Amino acid sequence: MWQAAYSELVFVPQHWPDFDKAALEGAIAEFGRRERRFGGLVAKTAS
Repeated sequence: MWQAAYSELVFVPQHWPDFDKAALEGAIAEFGRRERRFGGLVAKTAS
């Protein structure tokens, strides 16, 4: 588990034999939407 401290995991409903290009593209899109903080706090925006 120590090696997975800052890992990005995506869980999809498809099983491996059914994992296709569309599922891969969805996982990559999900990864792109994530806000990575690496253990830090969320930066506040000026208002």
